[in-house]
Amino acid sequence: MKTLQDFNFQAKKAIIRVDFNVPLDENFKVTDANRIEAAKPTIDKILADGGSIILMSHLGRPKGKQDQYSLKHIVAKTSEVLGVNVLFAEDCRGEIAQNAAKNLKPGEVLLLENLRFYAEEEAGDENFAKELASLGDIYVNDAFGTAHRAHASTTIIAKFFPTSKCFGMLLAKEIESLNRVLKNSVKPVTAVLGGSKVSSKITVIENILDKVDHMIIGGGMTFTFVKALGGKIGDSICEDDKQELALEILRLAKEKNVQIHIPVDVIAADAFSNDANTKVVDVREIPDGWQGLDAGPKSLENFKKVIMESKTILWNGPLGVFEMENFAKGTITLGNYIAESTANGAFSLVGGGDSVAAVKQFGLEEKMSYVSTGGGAMLEMLEGRDLPGIAAILN
Repeated sequence: MKTLQDFNFQAKKAIIRVDFNVPLDENFKVTDANRIEAAKPTIDKILADGGSIILMSHLGRPKGKQDQYSLKHIVAKTSEVLGVNVLFAEDCRGEIAQNAAKNLKPGEVLLLENLRFYAEEEAGDENFAKELASLGDIYVNDAFGTAHRAHASTTIIAKFFPTSKCFGMLLAKEIESLNRVLKNSVKPVTAVLGGSKVSSKITVIENILDKVDHMIIGGGMTFTFVKALGGKIGDSICEDDKQELALEILRLAKEKNVQIHIPVDVIAADAFSNDANTKVVDVREIPDGWQGLDAGPKSLENFKKVIMESKTILWNGPLGVFEMENFAKGTITLGNYIAESTANGAFSLVGGGDSVAAVKQFGLEEKMSYVSTGGGAMLEMLEGRDLPGIAAILN
């Protein structure tokens, strides 16, 4: 696996695919610069070597050239985060991009305009990729969030750099962290899978059953399992057509000697609202007109024992509707258990939009071993798929 450390960038132009798809407010100010900060170590190394940098990214889902999706809006914040004056090319191809790249001096950073202003980017167009490739000497992919897409700038471009391509520090760390769960894990290994739907996690569950000792199932998924086992779930969310599948997962887990842990009690509410009436009930005895919105106290005690004995922990998905304060306790408490286990020497990997949002919201990010930056890409790796953006560097 070639990384930045395999190259000296002295007097070289590095063209880097970054994921600067950051949120902007109504005044086009960056509201969360995490993704820019995540790319900084890669950029710092290349500049320290005496190289120059061409950054390319997408922003949003534009239909052609749309000003609100212009990367010019993030130039000031990128300059501030990187501590260098970032230059901007008002196009990512053609004469504007060619001239800006040609005039780049060592120590300078150039940001190209939004790649997705051209349909060729998402189509994986070879000529578009070749144009981008012509701007740099070494190709660096540091965008895990788009590594599962065979786009021009993430995958196709790599073929024009047969020997001069590598992973940036962020992408290398993502791969290494996922491999610590999927390939080189220290046992016992626990996967915590939450969220609302079993259907969105089927492939993940099937792929990781061979790799884990314990699986904690929480969130809305719980109720499909409980109902399949003959429990009464009231008005709780449930995928009725996935009950057979839930039973099959339990059968497979037993066969593979994986212990499945499902909540035994829940915080039930008489409406899907933070102001609803609530009570703690047995997960198999939720009354009609009530729905489970968070894991209950006994469930959390059971989960604590499992988490504290684990040496490797994967967390993907919350235990309840954490966006509502009255149903956030399960997710916060679980996060604290994982943080404590991590402090005691376990390796913890958090990934997937909601779990990442939760650890950030509740100040737990620094207490985890690694928090993944790519939701879709991480899920696909957990499903056992080869990611085109990663394969393109390895080939």
